[in-house]
Amino acid sequence: MNKLNKNCAKNPYAKPISFEEYNEKVANLKTLGDVNNFVKDLVAPTLQAMLDAEMNSHLGYLKKDPSGNLSGNSRNGHYPKKIKTASAGVIDIKVPRDRKGEFEPIVVKKYENIESDVEERIISMYAKGMTTGDINIHMNEIYGVNIDKSTISTITDKILPLVKEWQDRPLASIYPIVYLDAIHFKVRDNGKIVSKAAYIALGINMEGMKEILGIWIGESEGAKFWLSVLNEIKHRGVEDILITCIDGLKGFPEAIKGVFPETQIQKCIIHQIRNTVKYISHKEKKRFCNDLKNIYTATTEKTGYEKLQKMKKEWNQYAIYLKSWEDNWDELSTFFNYSEEIRRIIYTTNTIESLNRQFRKVTKTTTIFPNDESLEKLLYLAQNDITKKWNKSIRHWGKIIAQFAIIFPERIKLS
Repeated sequence: MNKLNKNCAKNPYAKPISFEEYNEKVANLKTLGDVNNFVKDLVAPTLQAMLDAEMNSHLGYLKKDPSGNLSGNSRNGHYPKKIKTASAGVIDIKVPRDRKGEFEPIVVKKYENIESDVEERIISMYAKGMTTGDINIHMNEIYGVNIDKSTISTITDKILPLVKEWQDRPLASIYPIVYLDAIHFKVRDNGKIVSKAAYIALGINMEGMKEILGIWIGESEGAKFWLSVLNEIKHRGVEDILITCIDGLKGFPEAIKGVFPETQIQKCIIHQIRNTVKYISHKEKKRFCNDLKNIYTATTEKTGYEKLQKMKKEWNQYAIYLKSWEDNWDELSTFFNYSEEIRRIIYTTNTIESLNRQFRKVTKTTTIFPNDESLEKLLYLAQNDITKKWNKSIRHWGKIIAQFAIIFPERIKLS
């Protein structure tokens, strides 16, 4: 008999489930109601085992262990209790009692008919990047129960409707600034391990608050997929974007202009610098970078372009690498049209790269995701945690939005 069934056997309220029945039920899960009923069969014995483990810890000995004789305290039966859980509804359990009346259960607090947070704990651990194996070990160490991968997956699958609702939610009609970037992950697909991209759109709304517009899972990053992302954003209500900040992906500007023709494009200066200096001799790199800095810190676009031409002559041996600056000058020089406050937040994609670093911290324990849905779940839960801390607007936003209203009087209306 497996450990789950042993726990069930101790609890007359929980019906034991054989492995055959377990697999059959999983195969027949078709609706949200089916999943609810299935989870209900799993949650009750898990809670019961956790309560019994707490009583063992409280008394200091296992049930029927001779070491408990004359210990001064012992078990004194159970009392029935109904618990409302987030995904399994109301379930019946038996809370153990001790003769001294000192036992205070933690997982289901005494005298309270509260909503059980067991599932929330599991989801919270999953959101922090703990693997299903880590979660099982954690629950086993604390409560002495095993929660297998399929059970954890079933519990975390409960958030999939929330993921879809969040991903389909209506968006504001205008975003002054939107950052677009992608992170790459290894995902199992049709028996093969492939590289997939999580396409992320991070907007700055009219109040100056950061807002993740969506996360899309697709094949390796490409302009064609970005085109579909931008079209979806438009269908969800976005009518205008003033400035998009992007990396140097080929075809990216054309994809943006195809959906939002009036949007100005700023290619990331930091990405451009990295792509240039990786070919420079180590001995000359410091001086070369100082000259590059004169280009993007110039006071005007005209001065910056003149510095670029001068640098091409002085560094003739590296002129081929500087040609990329010239070829992409229209998108690299957009920030010159704005004040220092605006330049600081659009000349680089650091804002979204900072978000991506937080995503990587959460996903680093999972080297290969079993499917797209598992990656979607984890990124959704991670963004849910990350965005809770976004309670302040961009620095100097009042001044910034006022400048945008002057520069774009037909597109920005301040009431």
